[in-house]
Amino acid sequence: MITKELVTSHIEEFIAGTDMFIVDVTIRPGNNIEVTMDCDDTFTIEACTELHRHLLKQMDRDVEDYALTVSSPDLTKPLLVKRQYVKNIGRIVQVKKHDKTKLEGELLAVTDDTLTLRVEMKEQVPGKKKKELVQKEIEIPFAEINQTKIVIQFK
Repeated sequence: MITKELVTSHIEEFIAGTDMFIVDVTIRPGNNIEVTMDCDDTFTIEACTELHRHLLKQMDRDVEDYALTVSSPDLTKPLLVKRQYVKNIGRIVQVKKHDKTKLEGELLAVTDDTLTLRVEMKEQVPGKKKKELVQKEIEIPFAEINQTKIVIQFK
C-alpha cells in the first residue's frame, strides 16, 4: 500500500542536502499521489522532473498502480509551511485570522511563532480632523492565522 509516509521518506531521501522542501504530499483515492515541492531559491522544472523520476524508480507500478503528479506551489493557494513564509519575505500577503479579520501588507519577518507585517491603516492622528493612512508593523502569532496567501501584483 502506498502511504503518505512512504512517499515522504522517498522525497526526503532525494532532497537531503539541497534547499528543496516538501510543501504537501496528498494521496487521493485510486492512488493519485500529488506532491507539492518548493525551494529556498527557485524550484525549477528540471528539479521537478528529477524528483518525479526518482519517485517512479522507488515505487514499483507492477506491485501497485498509481498516478503521480509533482509540482511547485500554486500562487493562488495558501502558504502551508513556515519555509514558504521565509521565502516570501518582502512580498505582499493577505492574512486571514481565525476571528475572520483580514490584514494585507508586506511580509517583513518570520519567527518560529509569529510573522510581522507592515500594513497601512486609517487612524485618527492627533491634531487632525480626518483619519489618515499610517504605516504600522503588526506581529501576528501563527496560532491566530487561518490562512495566508500571496497577493499577486502587476507592475
